[in-house]
Amino acid sequence: MNRTHLPLWVKYAKWEETQQEYDRSRSVYERALDVDYRSHTVWLNYAEMEMRHKFINHARNVWDRAIALLPRVAQLWYKYAFMEEMLGNFAGARNVFERWMKWAPDENAWMAFVRFELRHGTVANARNVFERFIQSFPTIKAYIKYARFEERQRQTGKAREVFERLSDELPEELVTADYYLAFAKFEERAREPERARAIYKYAIENIPKAEAQELYSAYSAFERQRGDRAGVEEAIYTKKRIEYEETLTENPRNYNAWFDLARMEEANSTPERIREVYERAIAHTPPPDEKRYWRRYIYLWINYATWEELEMGDLDRARQVYRSCLKSIPDKHKWFSFSKIWLLAANLEIRRHDVAEARKLLGQALGMAPKEKIFRGYINVELALGEMDRCRRIFAKWIETNPYSVTAWKEFAEMEASLGETSRARAVLELGVSQDELDMPELLWKTYIDFEIGEDNADAARKLYDRLLEKTRHGKVYQSYAQFESTNGHVDKARKIYRDGDRALKSAVTEAFAGTDGESEGLAITLKQERVNLLKAWKDLETKAGSEEGLAEVEKKMPRKVKRKRPLLDEHGNTSGWEEYYDYVFEEDDGAAPHLKLLQAAQSWKKAMSAQQS
Repeated sequence: MNRTHLPLWVKYAKWEETQQEYDRSRSVYERALDVDYRSHTVWLNYAEMEMRHKFINHARNVWDRAIALLPRVAQLWYKYAFMEEMLGNFAGARNVFERWMKWAPDENAWMAFVRFELRHGTVANARNVFERFIQSFPTIKAYIKYARFEERQRQTGKAREVFERLSDELPEELVTADYYLAFAKFEERAREPERARAIYKYAIENIPKAEAQELYSAYSAFERQRGDRAGVEEAIYTKKRIEYEETLTENPRNYNAWFDLARMEEANSTPERIREVYERAIAHTPPPDEKRYWRRYIYLWINYATWEELEMGDLDRARQVYRSCLKSIPDKHKWFSFSKIWLLAANLEIRRHDVAEARKLLGQALGMAPKEKIFRGYINVELALGEMDRCRRIFAKWIETNPYSVTAWKEFAEMEASLGETSRARAVLELGVSQDELDMPELLWKTYIDFEIGEDNADAARKLYDRLLEKTRHGKVYQSYAQFESTNGHVDKARKIYRDGDRALKSAVTEAFAGTDGESEGLAITLKQERVNLLKAWKDLETKAGSEEGLAEVEKKMPRKVKRKRPLLDEHGNTSGWEEYYDYVFEEDDGAAPHLKLLQAAQSWKKAMSAQQS
């Protein structure tokens, strides 16, 4: 048993508990805490065991020890207080909360204390807790919670006093629009419209305009209910509209301003005015060669179409917006396109129950802009419709368009596997890994190997590892192969793979040192690190296997870590300084050291000669 694996201790203790061996269970928990007392999971299970069997004093003892050692774990405090409350020991529960508050916990802890006091009708105590809360957390949020508490107790005067204290006790820079909004809403609920109006007006005059959008909206809503709706509402929106129009006059391609104006009109104007704003916005197209502006501009079209569909329920208008957007992209999508627009337009056609039109649109997309997102979106549409043969044809087109895309091969195989078509999935993966070039070949090989492992086909997975090692000598491949064998109980095979990997990386390091450029030296350092990682994994295997002989073999191969210096070269190849770096020296390679030093000397001489000639 791995002594440091605490879930095993917990399982052991729970098993003893099921045998009614409570002393033994207790002993197991204590031993687990000796291993790692910082595991709050062990403490929780320990205390809950005592509680389940009504060993209340034992449980209290466990909780006291737990919160003393781990005072920042809120769950321990919650559980302790909850236990005392369930036992009817309200004084004990209160004492737990008081001890907790001395540690200055987060806001949730304070609010839990308040709720406890309210559950037991001790409003005065709850008020006292709130006073201490705002001293520990002097924030707008804390004061507002306190004020709302007083409001719920029907203490309007005290609630107002809390709001007023906020502006007096907090620095002016911390008093934001949220405070004024909450204060004004409170006065509205208290049926004091004049007070609320005064707060709104003061806030609008003193809060920066960029932060006062919600205040404007709330004030307008208030006036619609309480005041001269037409006058105040129109004044506010006219003011904002003028500000936006001024901004857009200076820069008609300020798309952020168009978004803000459109949102404001959507919230308060007629459909005709909203359409007019969107039409004006989309008329200002970015320069054809500035895709970064187009990315922002496209969302004006998307918002326009979404508004037509969701707010107006006009699918035909939304369809026309998407079609116009697709036509607006320069040079018929020759230089760039946007997958999102194609997919949104196609999904709209499906919502219009016109699947044929959706397919036609996605087919055009693949012809004009065969992007990965469009292929995937088209496939998802056909999957949702249950058209597997169409999915296969689209995958085939994707692979034909981009045979280097590992994503296409991988997702094709995953689809076949999800359909239970094991042979098809295997054929796709086999065809994929046989390609001469792939953008991420290691990912496809891993997918293929994982697939065979998932099919419990260890021999096939083993053959794949062997084939992969014919193509690459990367240390991670050897590690993965060895871990696969050890997981299946073949420790000797895993050991052999580690030996082969060590020899291969050792040879690769030697070859890299034989190079004559700086890249070769960097490659050698990288390969050394791979070899070290491989040896560490091998050492872990031998440790778990308990093989002293194997462990000695690995220890003999482990390198020393040494600090060295190398020259820093400027752009002309001259030495501009020195930098320190860490290198690994393998004891068993000491015999080869003179040869490597000779190669390195030759390399340095060649660099010096090249510098002199230039």
